Amino acid sequence: MRDIAVFSGSAHPTLAAEICTHLATPLNPVRVSRFANDCLEVQLQANCRERDVFLVQPLVAPVQEHLVELLMMCDAARGASAARITVVVPHYAYARSDKKDAPRISLGGRLVADLLVAAGADRVLAMTLHSPQVHGFFSIPVDHLHALRELAKHFRHYDLTNTTVVSPDLGNAKEAAAFARLLGVPVAAGAKQRFAGDSVAISSVIGEVRGRDVIVLDDEIAKGSTVIELLDRLRELGVRSVRVACTHGLFAAGALKRLSDQPDVVEIVCTNTVPTPGGESRENTGKLAVLSIAPALAEAMRRIHNGESVSALFEGP
Repeated sequence: MRDIAVFSGSAHPTLAAEICTHLATPLNPVRVSRFANDCLEVQLQANCRERDVFLVQPLVAPVQEHLVELLMMCDAARGASAARITVVVPHYAYARSDKKDAPRISLGGRLVADLLVAAGADRVLAMTLHSPQVHGFFSIPVDHLHALRELAKHFRHYDLTNTTVVSPDLGNAKEAAAFARLLGVPVAAGAKQRFAGDSVAISSVIGEVRGRDVIVLDDEIAKGSTVIELLDRLRELGVRSVRVACTHGLFAAGALKRLSDQPDVVEIVCTNTVPTPGGESRENTGKLAVLSIAPALAEAMRRIHNGESVSALFEGP
């Protein structure tokens, strides 16, 4: 592709390299160094002048380090006279800070969006934001992709005649319903209540799941407490088997092992929006399958560069 420059921060260079393979364009080097006073310095080591610049950086742990790195990449590209700067954030971690549910707390999702704009971002390409309102936090165009097609393609290899898609809560029910339509199966949802800290309770499951194979779909899995709580309810209701699917497989604090150890969990499926902890895969967990969203991101970047419709990516089955 002509007049395009793709750079990756240190958060997920493997994904950026795979995107560039699909675009048939090189991944340009970035030098990240640290001064004696612990301040970061970022240098984009390729020409940006009057080029369409794409900066690939999911906000994963350490989130604050990677965020500052991304802000500096934006500033460096702007200072190098880039024609347009598109921030490719496959996982926007601050999307969870999307509402003021307690006194005197900050809306981190909106604040970080403002910081990206102030640093020079002209456009954002994101994948499966935690909630729809996060899209509105940005004062620049946002192309919001989802991974439902990739997940659905994976599950179509199974016999789905006795399958139900289950959302852990009503907030994710719309996405679960869209996923169920792609698979041609019914949908159910848990009634979840979140308490102080990370503790959650699911009092019931709305929908018919008894004797059925279920696919639990969530946007992300961090500690896995919600999914494990839902598994307790599903067992009580007599489901036959469970598969767990999400876009962002963060699997913090040993969540992947806890889920893999559940005897009725047949498979755990996520995408590579974030690096899998320890590089784990099906080979060494027995249950984890990681799907690539690099082709979808690459096609979206190509369409953005050429001025074509990105929403057309979601048309059809």
